[in-house]
Amino acid sequence: MSAYRVGAFALLALLPLLNIACSKKEEVAKPASLPLVSIATVETARLEIREQAIGTLEGIMDPTVAAEVPARVLRILARPGQVVKKGEVIALLDAQDYTLQQHEAESEVARLEALLLNQQRNVERNQKLVEKNFISQNALDDLETQQIALKRQLEGARSRLATITHNGNKTRLLSPIDGKVEKQIVSPGDYVKVGDPILQIISNQKLRAHLPFPENLGSKLKPGLTVRLKTPTADEEAEGVLREFKPVIGSNNRAIDVLVDIVDQPGWQSGASVTGDIILGEYPAALVVPEQSMVLRPAGEVVYVIKDDVAQQRIVKTGMYQDGRIQILEGLQAGETIAVDGAAFLTDQTRVQIQAQQAQR
Repeated sequence: MSAYRVGAFALLALLPLLNIACSKKEEVAKPASLPLVSIATVETARLEIREQAIGTLEGIMDPTVAAEVPARVLRILARPGQVVKKGEVIALLDAQDYTLQQHEAESEVARLEALLLNQQRNVERNQKLVEKNFISQNALDDLETQQIALKRQLEGARSRLATITHNGNKTRLLSPIDGKVEKQIVSPGDYVKVGDPILQIISNQKLRAHLPFPENLGSKLKPGLTVRLKTPTADEEAEGVLREFKPVIGSNNRAIDVLVDIVDQPGWQSGASVTGDIILGEYPAALVVPEQSMVLRPAGEVVYVIKDDVAQQRIVKTGMYQDGRIQILEGLQAGETIAVDGAAFLTDQTRVQIQAQQAQR
């Protein structure tokens, strides 16, 4: 083997050792990195004292349109799912019997009107005869009594005609509200009696939320409290007022059924679930910090205050958790700077590096 080849092999064997030596020098030269944290300021905010419950929505106006007169169903003009307006004809019943009765009653009214007119003429003629002493007063009195009787008969006949006409109009069933047909109960050709259901209509214009709250809130609940509501069927939230609550606690769940009315909320549907937050009170100027800044340590709940790039441990007493923020009752003051992201990796008196984006805020 030549001297050239021996020198080459020796050089190749030394290269890994040279790389290791260089990397060790770099590690010694590189300084230890500081914990990177984001910061926030302890703020004051208005916090609401809320209690939440999940309940159901009930339609207040869900009438079942029923037959008011006995008749056979001719046509159903509104089908399930169809939107109807108040006063719109939704079903037709057979009105032939009432038409015939109406014609009969009209004839009776006309007959009595003719008899009464003739009787009035007789009375007028006999009044002149009495004045001339051609007939006695008793005869005139009999004629006047017959006239009064005919008037009463005519009044009764006209009332009967009005009743028949009114019942005949009931063969045209009208929608009592603006809504949507939920169920068709009968079909054309069915014979219905008075009170038999024909169509069910639902309206979401006015709903009632039933919210079960724990019985231990009984002394705090009272009519007039604000309730914020949301339902999965609609994007927009609604706000209502506690109208009333049932005086009897539920035997199954030991809960108080709170009732809240909702009016004209698009997308809200009867039978859907509803989440309600009832506002029992508020803290107008509560100290709050982000939830991420709170750390559990053996000493308790801890927040790290950043001062001169040094983390100082503060043991705090907390209150409410709301909307990603925690209420601080003791241990911090408004305006202090605290660590948020990265706080879980800190210890007392640790030097930190603040994120540039956060530091500029």
